Amino acid sequence: MAENGEEKLLAVARHIAKTLGHNESMADDILQIFSTFDGRFSREKLAEGQAGEDGSTVAVLERTLNSLDGQISRFVAADQPIWADPADSASFLDAIDELVNITREWSHVANEKPVGVCLARADEMLQQAMFRIEEEFRSLMERGAESFAVKHRLDSDEEEGEDYDGDDVQIPVAQPLTDYDLIIDALPSATINDLHEMAKRMLGAGFGKSCSHVYSACRREFLEESVSRLGLQKLSIEEVHKMPWQELEDEIERWIKAANVSLRILFPSERRLCDRVFFGFSSAADLSFMEVCRGSTIQLLNFADAIAIGSRSPERLFKVLDVFETMRDLMHEFESVFSDQFCLVLRNEAVTIWKRLGEAIRGIFMELENLIRRDPAKAAVPGGGLHPITRYVMNYLRAACRSRQTLEQVFEESNGVPSKDSTLLTVQMSWIMELLESNLEVKSKVYKDPALCYVFLMNNGRYIVQKVKDGDLGLLLGEDWIRKHNAKVRQYHSSYQRSAWNKMLGLLKVDNTAAGLNGLGKTMKEKLKQFNIQFDETCKVHSTWVVFDEQLREELRISLARLLLPAYGNFIGRFQNLGDIGKGKNADKYIKYGVEDIEARINELFKGSTTARK
Repeated sequence: MAENGEEKLLAVARHIAKTLGHNESMADDILQIFSTFDGRFSREKLAEGQAGEDGSTVAVLERTLNSLDGQISRFVAADQPIWADPADSASFLDAIDELVNITREWSHVANEKPVGVCLARADEMLQQAMFRIEEEFRSLMERGAESFAVKHRLDSDEEEGEDYDGDDVQIPVAQPLTDYDLIIDALPSATINDLHEMAKRMLGAGFGKSCSHVYSACRREFLEESVSRLGLQKLSIEEVHKMPWQELEDEIERWIKAANVSLRILFPSERRLCDRVFFGFSSAADLSFMEVCRGSTIQLLNFADAIAIGSRSPERLFKVLDVFETMRDLMHEFESVFSDQFCLVLRNEAVTIWKRLGEAIRGIFMELENLIRRDPAKAAVPGGGLHPITRYVMNYLRAACRSRQTLEQVFEESNGVPSKDSTLLTVQMSWIMELLESNLEVKSKVYKDPALCYVFLMNNGRYIVQKVKDGDLGLLLGEDWIRKHNAKVRQYHSSYQRSAWNKMLGLLKVDNTAAGLNGLGKTMKEKLKQFNIQFDETCKVHSTWVVFDEQLREELRISLARLLLPAYGNFIGRFQNLGDIGKGKNADKYIKYGVEDIEARINELFKGSTTARK
């Protein structure tokens, strides 16, 4: 009886040593400590009966594995989906949990041969179970997506009520309205819960990579299909560069829609789904999310990059600005959605391409400068009218300034240093205006008649000032710039008047030094004759010249009338007071025009020929 009690005591000691010892060495150390307290716990006595007890324990392990093997094998070999029946799926998971727990409990004595054999068998059973769970995981994801009701579509351009082909897989997507604050539940909640339970077992059993791979493959297909339905093509950078510009403009519009929907709806929805399926396993969730979104993200970024490194022809500015602004506005989404370590490369690439688009915009302005410099001074514009380069550049800059805030940002991010009173964008615009004015100065030299040269400069200068005043360009260049250039136009006006009319005005001055009435009469007759010839010729020529601005045209006519009419009226008045010389038929021979006639001819000036007015 005493021996039986002692045997029980020894068995308890051995059990405590095994339980507390994480490995065989620690268990031996615990037994050694017991032996120092009580002689009954000597190493020899504790070792006695160990073999018999171990044998019985291993037998229990084997029986347990046999039972689990039967349960797991039945599920592994089943033809029907296990998750079609909640009771079956629960039993299958319970069996796996028990198998994992047994493996974990016995792992510290795995080097003991009988136990090692059992654990190898358990590991093989676990692998078979994981292979079946992987199949179930894939099947459930696919069936869940197919069965989930499609309430919205991303491709809002499609006709309402249009049916897809019956063979197509219906993919749950959302229609991008004006509000992007929308998250899609791409799978039913019950399916997500089941996927989470499967993922938890696979990750716990060391099959995390397989689980992530299956998940990513299924969701990546969904995401790529969703982006495709937005109309965005998969294009290489070379293919983008080869596209005709009109087609590329349409593709940019589709890209903008796809980028907004992807970053604001699709990717956040995928992020939430990953977090729910892999709840408690943040690293697996991050890796899976990156694998799901990487392809679509690279597709979007490659297109933007192709735009950034493509042609810098000035007419492309406005679409490049659209792409830049889209990337800028989505930077917050790139930062928040791709915030984990696995997505760092995508996030950094987005920032790099966004900055590259800014460089492209600055490059386009440099190309505009080159275009102005290279524009040749060959054929003169008929009638001194508006030069096409003036119209092009001013309308271009006015349109560009509608994106003034964006351009301010683009130029502030360059390496230039703004002055105290102006921004880098102001400096850029001022420089382009200076180049344009210099180019026009060169073009004005094409005209052989100096007066027409000034009409040309006056026309183009007035157009420039008007375009600056009427838009954001004026806010950039400032009131001082406008005042200076208005003064320039007035100077061209004065120069035209001097060049074209001062000589004629000199003919209307009375020479009081002429000897007697006859001498004075002869001189005045000659001057009237010369005036009539010059006036006729000048009016004939200048009436074909054009002043496009109605107000400027009226100002010129009024100015000429004030210059000529008093002098002409005074001259013919003096001539008519010369007695017989200036009266009757003698006067009619020399006085071709009355004052009203002169004014009428002046009012016919600058109407331009048909060619000049175009």
